[in-house]
Amino acid sequence: MDRPLARRILLTALAIGLLAEVSIDGPAIGLNALILAAATLLAAWLLRRSGRAPDPLDAWLPVAAMVLAGFVAVRADPFLAFLDLVGAIAFTGASVAAFSGLAVTRRSVTTVIAIGAWVIEAVIAGTGRALRVGRPTPGQGVRERPTWLGPVARGLVLAVPLMLIFAVLFASADPIFNRKFEDLLNLRIDLGDLPGRVIFVLAVAWLAGGLLSVAATGLPAMERASLGAATRSAAIGAGRALGTTEAMVVLVAIDLVVGLFVALQLAYLFGGLDTLDAAGMKYSDYARRGFFELVAAAALAGGVLVALEYAVTRRSRTYVALALALVGLTIVVLASAALRLKLYQDAYGWTELRLYVAVSIVAMAATLLVLAAFLATDRTRWLGHAMAVIGLVSLVALNLIAPAAFVAERNLARVIDPSLVPPDGEVSLDSDYLGVLPDDAIPALVAALPALKPVEAVRVRRLLENRRAELANEPAYTSPFAWNLGRERAKAALQTLP
Repeated sequence: MDRPLARRILLTALAIGLLAEVSIDGPAIGLNALILAAATLLAAWLLRRSGRAPDPLDAWLPVAAMVLAGFVAVRADPFLAFLDLVGAIAFTGASVAAFSGLAVTRRSVTTVIAIGAWVIEAVIAGTGRALRVGRPTPGQGVRERPTWLGPVARGLVLAVPLMLIFAVLFASADPIFNRKFEDLLNLRIDLGDLPGRVIFVLAVAWLAGGLLSVAATGLPAMERASLGAATRSAAIGAGRALGTTEAMVVLVAIDLVVGLFVALQLAYLFGGLDTLDAAGMKYSDYARRGFFELVAAAALAGGVLVALEYAVTRRSRTYVALALALVGLTIVVLASAALRLKLYQDAYGWTELRLYVAVSIVAMAATLLVLAAFLATDRTRWLGHAMAVIGLVSLVALNLIAPAAFVAERNLARVIDPSLVPPDGEVSLDSDYLGVLPDDAIPALVAALPALKPVEAVRVRRLLENRRAELANEPAYTSPFAWNLGRERAKAALQTLP
């Protein structure tokens, strides 16, 4: 990094810091996330390292970053916005590394993780390095200080305290001087929140400068290491320290436990054997519980498979067969969790958490199917990439579904049409829960209001009126940088309330 480049990085980072201050410090999250992501990616592209063309396989990374940042301005759901922001930040970091000419997508998972760690290090320390390079060297580009400046400064240091002493004495001696002196002292320069804003700008500029330094210079320390592509030969090394026998023992033990559970599921949950005689509870009670635990068990089994695959020194046919058996058994566990979740939500309705669990089940099932294919073909080196794509698709699907609207529409439909609820299910409207749903749910609540029973309609109307007042009086929503499609739709729906 030379001095002109370092200075361009610092000036661009400061501009991004100022943009962040204007668009984020005060306004609610919304369009500002997309603006900042676009500005950062554009700056990184313009400052990218010359002579190093980005890998064409990495072209999807900035697209993913922009899509996720854009969804922040579409869905008025804080938790979903948090997931979108985390994803947008991760893909932005990967994009900046790719802009520098460092291939990302085609690398192995361990190398991608290492690249991520070095990018984080550069974000933290890169601006410091740019400052050291960008500062002028002694005797170069520095104007000679006037000879009178030092004596004047030293004189002021001595004079100001003496001035104050004389002023206090004169004020004590003369009432008119005292009045003028007090008027002068009452003159206050109110900086307000300026110091905090300056700190915010500098903090964002520091992080942005570190990120831009990656685009401009790459990751020299990382590139001096061996950056192998996603090949099995590159993945085998010191990290693979688990013998095949040990791995098979682990798989046999887990297969036995999971296999026993699956056998019971096939007999009682899917096969219809008498649960009252076996567990002392009706089938409906038996089938409507445990889905969270099963999802956790499936995630643990998948994690074990991935860990073994990256740690085992040799993949024998027996090892692959045992791993494929565990994949198949885990898919049955997920099917059990999905059925239990469906029966539970049929009886008691949807919540955002249950929807997230449902999407997680689908994503885990897709991951397991991909894992099975990779195990059979010895391509598990690509599993991390596949998981990233599945995670991205799942997050995009959640944004398209709009969890709050989805949950509100289906729970309201249950109340309006009780035939949708099983005989032993819950039909009443949980207005307290509806009241904490994000703004994406408001259009559905307004649309269903005429069809609700009078008592329920009164409770829902009260919630809507309170939210209308909050949206009208909250200063954070007035900035154009805070624009959010879900919130705007909520406002429009609330304006139709008589």
